[in-house]
Amino acid sequence: MIINETKGKVWQGRVELADTFLKRFRGLMLVGNVNYALVFVLPDESRLNASIHMFFMLSDIDVIWLDSTRRVVDFTTARKWRMYSPKRPAKYIIEGPMGLIKSLDVEEGDVINWQTSEGIRKTIPVKVPFPEEIVLEKDTSKLVSLKSVMEAKSCKK
Repeated sequence: MIINETKGKVWQGRVELADTFLKRFRGLMLVGNVNYALVFVLPDESRLNASIHMFFMLSDIDVIWLDSTRRVVDFTTARKWRMYSPKRPAKYIIEGPMGLIKSLDVEEGDVINWQTSEGIRKTIPVKVPFPEEIVLEKDTSKLVSLKSVMEAKSCKK
């Protein structure tokens, strides 16, 4: 999911991170049907590192460049077999299907955030019981060290 926090707009599609050299190198090249967004996490905030090429792309895509505070510094619909560079230095690049920019109503200066689909799948809510009462003995001179649950069961009086 990608969120335009400035305008309260949400794009509910799948989001993946390109946070390693190999993932950034591969990007969306040779992807037939771009139906998800890819967020590039660049090592440095710069115009040069944030430049992209559309060689070996099978379809046009929407691209949003963000600075280190996740503010939009530039955006465009990128066409196949061309090169693009943002107007100002960028730390993050969001590449996604055509229509992404329109659905988020993106403008320069907007704050964009995202939630990866990988994170959602890995997160499992768990209910953890919280003890209602904790009782400490008054004699603090005793120090107890337990190495296992079995040892704790054998220590019961």
